[in-house]
Amino acid sequence: MRLLMFGGSFNPIHIGHLILAEEARIALGYTRVALVPAARRPLKDLQDDPGPEARLAMAAAAAEGDTDLIVWDGEIRRGGLSYSIDTIRELSRTFDLEEKPGLLLGDDLLSNFSEWREAEALAREARIVCARREHADRLYFPYEHVYLDNLLIPISSRMIRDRVSAGLPFRRLVPDPVWRIIRDSGYYRRG
Repeated sequence: MRLLMFGGSFNPIHIGHLILAEEARIALGYTRVALVPAARRPLKDLQDDPGPEARLAMAAAAAEGDTDLIVWDGEIRRGGLSYSIDTIRELSRTFDLEEKPGLLLGDDLLSNFSEWREAEALAREARIVCARREHADRLYFPYEHVYLDNLLIPISSRMIRDRVSAGLPFRRLVPDPVWRIIRDSGYYRRG
């Protein structure tokens, strides 16, 4: 199996995440994409976080029935801060992989990649896949990588949380099972 890791807060997971996962899998010939919700991200505070278990449940609901996706709970099971190098190593031990796993990164994460735990080792032990998220042009990235020519979809988890909080429609921005979870749980509503 050829596996691509797509980690993040997924607070909440939305259609932009799923479209990017599919584009990367097909364009680069990966067998499956592992969606890996973080327990706690070391370089980013989570706002309006319903908790790691809730984010995991939303990711699982979004991927239900999709054989191209694996929702992997390793970072949440480990607890504490989530480091990609630990996850890449655990995925490599857990799955029967034909080659080193891929690591999908949005271009918003490239500028501080060198600050990540064991960045040099991570760049060696994973195939870095850079995706356009905020920039139409490719950004400079000093590590060996491949750049994905993906769609720029102007949807973010922050946008969805803000829309939920303001009582604005958001149903078509997330998969239906995720919309139902948010609607029924009260996640992201304020006041």
